[in-house]
Amino acid sequence: MRIVSLTTYLVAPRWLFLRVDTDEGITGWGEPVVEGRAATVAAAVAELSEYLVGADPLRIEDHWQVLTRGGFYRGGPVLSSAVAGIDQALWDIAGKTYGVPVHRLLGGPVRERVRVYGWVGGDSPAEASDAAVELVEGGFTALKMNAAGILRAIDTAASVKAIVDRLASVRAAVGDEVDIALDFHGRLSLPMARRVLPLLEPYLPFFVEEPVVPELTAELAAVTSATSIPIAAGERLYSRWEFRPALEAGIAVAQPDVSHAGGISETRRIAALAEVYGAAVAPHCPLGPIALAASLQTGFATPNLLIQEQSLGLHYNQPADLLDYLVDPSVFRYADGHVPLPTGPGLGIEIDTAAVERAAETGHRWRSPIWRRDDGGLAEW
Repeated sequence: MRIVSLTTYLVAPRWLFLRVDTDEGITGWGEPVVEGRAATVAAAVAELSEYLVGADPLRIEDHWQVLTRGGFYRGGPVLSSAVAGIDQALWDIAGKTYGVPVHRLLGGPVRERVRVYGWVGGDSPAEASDAAVELVEGGFTALKMNAAGILRAIDTAASVKAIVDRLASVRAAVGDEVDIALDFHGRLSLPMARRVLPLLEPYLPFFVEEPVVPELTAELAAVTSATSIPIAAGERLYSRWEFRPALEAGIAVAQPDVSHAGGISETRRIAALAEVYGAAVAPHCPLGPIALAASLQTGFATPNLLIQEQSLGLHYNQPADLLDYLVDPSVFRYADGHVPLPTGPGLGIEIDTAAVERAAETGHRWRSPIWRRDDGGLAEW
C-alpha cells in the first residue's frame, strides 16, 4: 500500500482537516491546525507531502522521525501541528487496514469510558453560573471556565476579587459534586499568580490551567509552590522535551494537544513522561471531531488520563459545531459526562466528505482577537 495524495480542507469555524488517500482505497483523516494560522499549517503539510507521496503509510514511527527530525530546523507550533495531523491520519489508515480501533494498536483500552468536560461562557458571575447550571443539567460532571479577562501585570484589588467572585458564584450554583477548572490563558504575571491562586483555594477548583504564558515554563515552580491547587499546562508545548521542565516544576496535569504536539505518537510519549513525574493527563482539544477522536483513541489506552476536553457548544464554534462533519454523530454520545469506548476501525469516526468539501469552498479566515489594556498596551488573549 502506498500514499497517493494528501488534501487539506479549510472548514468553518476555524479548523483544518487533512485527507490522506492510498492506492488501496483506504483513507485516513487528520486535523493539523494552529488556530488563527490554519493556512500556514496547510502550506507546511503540502511541503511534507513531497516526502510522503509514494511511501508506505503503515511506517508511522519512521515517518514521524523523518518529518520531525529530517529537516535542519525543527519544532515549533506550525511544523508540529502539520506532523500531528499527518500522524493522526496514518494511525487512522493503520486501524482501518487491520480492522481495529487505534486504541487496540496502542495496547488496548485501560478503561471502558472517558470522562469529558464542557465549556462555560458568560462574562459576569451570574452569566457564568447560569451557563454552568445548564451544562450540569445536560449531564456534564465537570466544566471549565475562563477565569478572567484583560489583566495588568499587577492589577487592582477589584480585579482580583472579580476573579474570586466568578469562581465562588459558579461553585455555589453547581455544588461540590461538580468539578470546576479555571483557564487563565497565561494572563497572570508571576506576582499576580502568587496573589490570586491562594485566594481561590477555598473553592477547590479541579485545576488551574495555564496561569502564566509558556515562555515562563522555567518559572512554573514559583507558581506550583505558591498554592495547593493542581496546576495544568501544556496546550502550547509541542514535544516531550518541552514538557519536561513543566513536569519538573511540579505541574499536576499535562495538557498536550493531539493536533499540536506531534499527533497520537508524541502525545502518547508525553503521557508516559508525565506518568514518571506522577502527573495526570488532560488533553487539550477545543477543536473539531477528528482531533477529538484522536484524543479519545489515545486516552482510552493511557493509564494516567484524567479527563478529556471537547468543544461541543464552544462559543468559537460558529457557524459549524463539533458534530456537523460526521456521518454518525452518535459516536460522541455523552452519557453522565462520559464517552463510551469507540469500537469502529481507525479513529472510530466516518467523516462526511461531501460536507467537508462544501465547507471548504467557503473556508475561513479565523484570527485570534487582539486585546489591549486601557493604556493601549498589548494584553494576553
